[in-house]
Amino acid sequence: MSRIEISTSVNGIAYTRSVEPRLLLADFLRHELGLTGTHVGCEHGVCGACTVLLNGRSVRSCLMLAVQANGADMETVEGQGTSENLGRIQEAFRTHHGLQCGFCTPGFIMTIVDILKHHTLRNDEEIREALSGNICRCTGYEHIVNAVRELVNERGPLK
Repeated sequence: MSRIEISTSVNGIAYTRSVEPRLLLADFLRHELGLTGTHVGCEHGVCGACTVLLNGRSVRSCLMLAVQANGADMETVEGQGTSENLGRIQEAFRTHHGLQCGFCTPGFIMTIVDILKHHTLRNDEEIREALSGNICRCTGYEHIVNAVRELVNERGPLK
């Protein structure tokens, strides 16, 4: 199969790679770029573990081809902070115990980046709705909602 050259920016770093046309974006990030924070769970776009930002909006990287990201700016969980210097969302998750096994956490973090940039959340019901595309099998969601509530309150009080 012929390969296609793509160029993209991930977490502010420019990459050019030659890829097979059928390579999934999640596999490109994990196997071509070594960014393994993006997890592949269901491979059907249902669980949200593979969520990344593409041109500032959340997408399921298990449903996109790498060639579709040609020319795009992407953000992954690796761009949100490090274990030595947690990003604000990661810190809120730590403070509120919003993770257990951690498999779903990168997808939640990237979803939260998107919803905090593009949505006004007025109450816990709206927070739950905004997070409804991400599945966690461990936490029961309450601690994740608490973390998001704290982040929303930093922007202004919930009504």
